[in-house]
Amino acid sequence: MSTLGVLVLRLAGPLQSWGATSRFAARRTTESAPTKSGVIGLLASAAGIQRGDDEALAPLAALRFGVRIDQPGTRIRDFHTAHHPITGKAMPLSERFYLADAIFVAALEGDPALLHHLHTAVQRPMYPPFLGRRSCPPAGPLDLEFHANARLEAILRAVPWQASAWYRTHHRQTLPSHLTVLHEKQTGDHSPADSLRDQPLSFSAAHRRHALRDVITGQVPRPTDTRHNPLQHDPFAALSDDLDVLDEEGA
Repeated sequence: MSTLGVLVLRLAGPLQSWGATSRFAARRTTESAPTKSGVIGLLASAAGIQRGDDEALAPLAALRFGVRIDQPGTRIRDFHTAHHPITGKAMPLSERFYLADAIFVAALEGDPALLHHLHTAVQRPMYPPFLGRRSCPPAGPLDLEFHANARLEAILRAVPWQASAWYRTHHRQTLPSHLTVLHEKQTGDHSPADSLRDQPLSFSAAHRRHALRDVITGQVPRPTDTRHNPLQHDPFAALSDDLDVLDEEGA
């Protein structure tokens, strides 16, 4: 068996939006977790691959993809208006959905040489990265880890929990014992799966195409994050405590 590598990304930002079924629609929804198409598009952009270069895209699209939901975020809706850049005529009103304050661990499994190249590209991207839409920049560095000899499932179980300090504090009484993981179904795996049309075939503006892929949803125990320091300074801690008191008094 050939050696496989795993590239791990931390996807966090004020807003994210991972659409899979609403291209060019007036109602543009978001999935509850990053799509393969969106993450492969991010990596292709970082590596400088042009939209119409389907040959260069193919090796990236062949990577096996998985994601762990470390901080689910909140789904919000925005009413979007626009005007034609030449005529000035108003365009149809559209609804756009986002995930606010969400954090995900995304992992890609495949050829170690390719993943090492992508790891370098993410650290010094050719084009600015975004989390599903151009209006959603990441809040910090995307690269988390690169393993030259590893498997996707094991990595998603072992990577330290990435939830933010305010989330841990605000939800300290209801923190989950397990985290949701979604990963691609492998050949020979008979586990129940859902189909999602987010397997990228082409990002060309003239003929953008996606295929179906089978996605398995499961749970993993929440990993211990030994790097998290519960005593680190949080400038909003006092405000959060005051809000907790008001909530209790209001109840």
